[in-house]
Amino acid sequence: MSRTRRIARSRHAMLAGTALMAAALTACGGGSGGSGGGNDSGKAEMKKKPDMAISVNLTGDQAKPGEPVKVTLAEGKLSLVKVSDGKGGELPGKIADDGKTWTSERNASPGTDYKVEAQNTDSQSAGAQFKTVAADKVNKVTINPGKASPVVGVAQPVSIVFDNPVKNKAEVEKHLKVTTSNNTEGSWGWFKDYTGNDRVDWRPKEYWKSGTEVKVEMNLNGVDSGQGGGMFVKDYDTAFKIGKDRRLQVNLDTHKMTVTEDGQAVKTIPISAGTPGGQKASWSGKMVLMSKEGTIRMDSQTVGLGDSYDKMVDYSMRVTWSGMYIHAAPWNSGNFGRANSSSGCVGMSDSDAKALFAEAQVGDLVEVVGDGSKGKAEIGNGYGEWNLSWDEWKAKSALAGGAGGTPQNG
Repeated sequence: MSRTRRIARSRHAMLAGTALMAAALTACGGGSGGSGGGNDSGKAEMKKKPDMAISVNLTGDQAKPGEPVKVTLAEGKLSLVKVSDGKGGELPGKIADDGKTWTSERNASPGTDYKVEAQNTDSQSAGAQFKTVAADKVNKVTINPGKASPVVGVAQPVSIVFDNPVKNKAEVEKHLKVTTSNNTEGSWGWFKDYTGNDRVDWRPKEYWKSGTEVKVEMNLNGVDSGQGGGMFVKDYDTAFKIGKDRRLQVNLDTHKMTVTEDGQAVKTIPISAGTPGGQKASWSGKMVLMSKEGTIRMDSQTVGLGDSYDKMVDYSMRVTWSGMYIHAAPWNSGNFGRANSSSGCVGMSDSDAKALFAEAQVGDLVEVVGDGSKGKAEIGNGYGEWNLSWDEWKAKSALAGGAGGTPQNG
């Protein structure tokens, strides 16, 4: 055999072997789904997951306050969101059912730096920061009973007076909460205070039960009170307990005051009330003992009665803002139990006034009945809401059906 033919045969054998090896590799790598599928899947699983990305509805250092914070996830699902204000406070909120968004339950407060921290279900994290602008105008409140009055009587309402007008009454009312230890039913009602300012009170359906513990939360930080009122920049709260069930009834016809405790008459006091037939007559109806002021100067010119009197008066207990008091009136002793001859107040002897002052609680019911009064005082001239029926009172809520009075059980 020649050398040329041997080389040709060798080449043919090598090519045949290469073809067989390629066929074997193809058979091993292939499957029912086609060739190469397993290798591509492995490469996809090894790809790096994209970084977590979020967007926040409030951005920059001039963000608008007074609205909820909303955090939206670009891909995947949220597992945790925290929005803190740098002072240890956090905005509570909830993740939507689809896991894509988180919305705060409270509004962003004015002039506040916020930090957003979010985590998804793949344990990835993302964050953001923003700052809200300061409020152009700030609204504030005065609350009664305050923390200085831990125990009050059965007729005491919760009363909030606003420094500035409140146009967004329903929105403000939504952020007010009364919690009681025995699920007391009550409702908020709006009207004008004696000062002319907006006011909202929470009155129980019936008089409080002795021993009831009450907590009031005013979650107003970040709430806009509306045009001309400004924004609230803080929350408020107070708490108190209901003391003894003591009620004072002044009878203009018999010239006597009856004091009851837990429904039983415990004392009858001879009194002289306001002179019938004019501006010196007493107010009638259901009122509330507002404060125990002790010895004060009473000047008739401050209540529009000219120069009728100007004297220091002991054991003074206020019933209306317009100046009706229960107090000691020794100069009028000849009329106690006999005639109504005062300038509108309910006067009694020093000894009776001293004893009553020692026992009385702010919040005790004061009811004036009989003829010769000048009628019922306006609701805001003290606490006159007890002169309204329950349906009339609920109608004063800014929320439909008195929803602001939904009882809370603590």
